[in-house]
Amino acid sequence: MPNLYDALIGTVDKQVILRVNSKPTDAGARDVTVEPTDNEAPLYYLDWVQKNIDYVNKKTGGEVGYLHIPDMGQPGLNEFTKLYFPQIRKHALIVDVRGNGGGFVSPLVIERLRRALVMVGMARNSMPQTDPPQTFMGPMVTLTNEFSASDGDIFPYRFKTLGLGKLIGKRTWGGVIGIRESLPLVDGGQFFKPEFAPYSKDGKQWIVEGRGVDPDIIVDNDPGKEFKGEDQQLDRAIQEIQEELKTKRYELPSPPPWPDRNPAS
Repeated sequence: MPNLYDALIGTVDKQVILRVNSKPTDAGARDVTVEPTDNEAPLYYLDWVQKNIDYVNKKTGGEVGYLHIPDMGQPGLNEFTKLYFPQIRKHALIVDVRGNGGGFVSPLVIERLRRALVMVGMARNSMPQTDPPQTFMGPMVTLTNEFSASDGDIFPYRFKTLGLGKLIGKRTWGGVIGIRESLPLVDGGQFFKPEFAPYSKDGKQWIVEGRGVDPDIIVDNDPGKEFKGEDQQLDRAIQEIQEELKTKRYELPSPPPWPDRNPAS
């Protein structure tokens, strides 16, 4: 006979049928099939991100975009791609890497964010488009905290060094010395040795490790206010980006007069 734990785990892969109705009778009721999940964390995360998107959109009149990158691996890159391109026509952008667990894709994200306008493309019966395509033209800020780690440290360092915008929040974790495969120990444990680390482009110092990346604007979320739903770091990011929009707003110019290709003119 299975124990209670096994019985509960077994229900995860099963479907639950609920009979629902707007009134407490069986007449007119309908069945709804539910597939239980063994982990609600992704649902809470998606809800948090969507609430932030909606909050920023409401506070800025739809002018400012928001995206969160949870890590610098494939899942984080997928989240960036999913959220960045639908907001490409926003006038400004808040990039949130708080709690970013690291990985290795920060160069890909940075290269996309720093893409610069070279010209404006125009196709028949269409609107002007940036060239290169999907170039974001507005100001940006990045949110960091003490749980931004590893490549989550390196991303804000790249962002700040390249002058893409201000860092807002708290100093990052400060762990960027990388490891590869572990070595097994006889007691079942694992041994990791340091394999690689970054140093400054002028060759004068090792960077980030043991220190982290300092924000331009320090904001520490009050736990009590955060528990009640107030995100002081996000609010400051909105304040800063709205101030920057006063001087850094960009609109694609209208097409110049159409050229006259008539040889007789």
